[in-house]
Amino acid sequence: MFVYKVDNLLHIVPLSQIDPDKIEVLLDVAFEPERRNRTSYKIRANQQWMPSLSFAALDAAGTLCGLLQCTDVGLVTQNGVVHPITFVGPLAVQPGYQRRGVGRALMGALMDAELKVLPGTDAFAVIGDPDYFDRLFGFSATWTTDWELPGPVDRHRLLAKTSRAAGLPSHAKLGPLQLPT
Repeated sequence: MFVYKVDNLLHIVPLSQIDPDKIEVLLDVAFEPERRNRTSYKIRANQQWMPSLSFAALDAAGTLCGLLQCTDVGLVTQNGVVHPITFVGPLAVQPGYQRRGVGRALMGALMDAELKVLPGTDAFAVIGDPDYFDRLFGFSATWTTDWELPGPVDRHRLLAKTSRAAGLPSHAKLGPLQLPT
């Protein structure tokens, strides 16, 4: 279990330990029920979130105050080559816990897990605040300028991070992972 200090003791636990109904309630509070119509939901359509890279933040009383889900998706080039990539999000924090480091602790748990638990996870994408994800975690729009998505997106909010020596394809379509059979 990861433990981070945020005002009081905050526990970061695997999201799989949380009641699915509580997860849905938090996502509805953070993003409203219409969230399912967003491009980010279309990118990860019908994909299950990854238990090894998805986390919940609990306060000292055990209250769910935030969560982070990650999903395997595909980045498909024009010639049909599939590059698996981890899609980060949703990252949701209860309104009363926002701006107190909960999201940073959840992302910290993800980065720790990526380095220690799953060293082969070497590419991430997110739709989010560029200042937050770039400044704190090294995401940028360098690779994503010409990516196609299954819906609209503010281009400056489509970000990626990779440790792949060759980088990421710049002309590709991001969407649900469908590996060749």
